[in-house]
Amino acid sequence: MRKLKTSDWLLTLAAAVGLASTATAQETMMVQRADAILGGPEQSLIQQINGECAPAAPCAPNFDSACDSGLGCDSVGCDSCYVFDTDFALQNLCSDCSPYSVGGWLQMGYHNKSTGLFNNRPGQLATHQAWLFAEKVADGSDGVDFGFRADVMYGIDAGDTQSFGNNADRWDNGTMDHGAYGFAIPQLYGEVAVGDLSIKAGHFYTLLGYEVVTAPDNFFYSHAFTMFNSEAFTHTGALATYAASDDLTVYGGWTLGWDTGFDRFGDGSSFLGGLSLSVTDELTATFITTVGDFGAIGEGYSHSLVLDMALTDNLNYVFQTDFLSAELAGATNESYGINQYLLYSINDCWGVGGRAEWWKSNGNSIYALTGGVNYKPTQNLVIRPEVRYQWDPESANAGIASDGDAIFGVDAILTF
Repeated sequence: MRKLKTSDWLLTLAAAVGLASTATAQETMMVQRADAILGGPEQSLIQQINGECAPAAPCAPNFDSACDSGLGCDSVGCDSCYVFDTDFALQNLCSDCSPYSVGGWLQMGYHNKSTGLFNNRPGQLATHQAWLFAEKVADGSDGVDFGFRADVMYGIDAGDTQSFGNNADRWDNGTMDHGAYGFAIPQLYGEVAVGDLSIKAGHFYTLLGYEVVTAPDNFFYSHAFTMFNSEAFTHTGALATYAASDDLTVYGGWTLGWDTGFDRFGDGSSFLGGLSLSVTDELTATFITTVGDFGAIGEGYSHSLVLDMALTDNLNYVFQTDFLSAELAGATNESYGINQYLLYSINDCWGVGGRAEWWKSNGNSIYALTGGVNYKPTQNLVIRPEVRYQWDPESANAGIASDGDAIFGVDAILTF
């Protein structure tokens, strides 16, 4: 949880995409959540380290015929909106060549007004996330296997991605800032897996909520109040994941409180766990809770419940509710939140969505409505314009008008 704390650039990005398309490095697909509107099932940002498989790719010399052969977009990397992507096809056809993957993205954005609680540099084009990662996923299907994940990022989101639940000047908290910009190391962990059980130990993202830290995994440019103020971003500790069946996954672990990075604030010590259940083929329910000493925000309890429903093949509905109660120095902080999302996929390139928010903190309610579009002109570029309208009837939060405020924002994410 983070405490309350227009055209030229598109041309620049377009030029960057043009250069990238002629480069020899492999391009990668956009990371999408399992329920994201444009991406379908969740996929990793993959750039195979072992390039020996590239010459063996069967369709590289004649990709036009491959696209026309009826094999489909997923099998050869072409879609109804854009040309066949040779590098993308090479890496997917050869995805078994190496268990290691590296990748990243560049997110740049603009918004004309501050939301009051985040996006606090209005009227400026900003680099939010310049991100790199390397990983090996532990696969226990054939016995014991080991893996790891390491992420590093730079941008104005660093202050919201660092381990701000640490003591001062520990790990990346306050040690890597350069004015409004800075660096962060949001993940660094090792993993071991055997069969249906995996255990990661180190510094990793939270399980709480629906929206996440990584920009490509969210439909909207802006974040919900609940995600930003009532949920942890990261943890340090150990977390076990067990696939009990095809429909049920169980989580359980211990952490050094909220948003800590290889450090312990006070007596920070808490449980993190829950479960994800496929109730039907169309409905998935995920319940995650944290209990104990959260560190910098005190002792308490929190939970998030996310219901994700496919209403049709193209229409997705998400309902999320959160609760947080934490006591620090004799004062109790309580917050509630309900977020609802309706996301519609028009085709491979276009998606539209809406988000309705209610967030209540210590008796004061804030509301927001957001409408946005995702436009994906290429395999590795998405542009996300949105309009957000928010209001605070009781005028209890600085920067949020009681009678409402309309905020326009747009960003672009280039993956590599």
